[in-house]
Amino acid sequence: MRIARFLLDFGGGIFILLGLLHALYTYLDIDRPRRLVPQDPAVAQAMAKSNLRLSGTGTTMWRAWVGFNFSHSIGVVLFGTVCIAAGSVLGTMTLPAWTLFFLAVIALIYLVVGLLYWFRIPVAGIVLAAVCLLIAWLTYTFAGA
Repeated sequence: MRIARFLLDFGGGIFILLGLLHALYTYLDIDRPRRLVPQDPAVAQAMAKSNLRLSGTGTTMWRAWVGFNFSHSIGVVLFGTVCIAAGSVLGTMTLPAWTLFFLAVIALIYLVVGLLYWFRIPVAGIVLAAVCLLIAWLTYTFAGA
């Protein structure tokens, strides 16, 4: 079980790190957009001037973009925390194997989304974390590690 615990902690830690970096970059981009923004500054300026159709005049596309990025960061950090929490209870109680399978599936979903829509650095981290979670599930389920 020690191997599974380590892999859950390591994989969860990667997700937490990626989520916190994403939140930090989002925060730093609020006033001085330089990281998670369009390459063309005119696009970011247009986002700041354009209301989100769904909200009428309630928010701009830029404010929605910032909110989407923050909420994504929160979700990634929460997922990593759940992985670490699952690893921390493995030594004290038995979890159903499907729990670890479910965590691995979520990591694979993040990987698919990353491959389709994101860039190399987060995808590389997600690959490593997903492999950790898959091996944790396999060792927990089939080897009792």
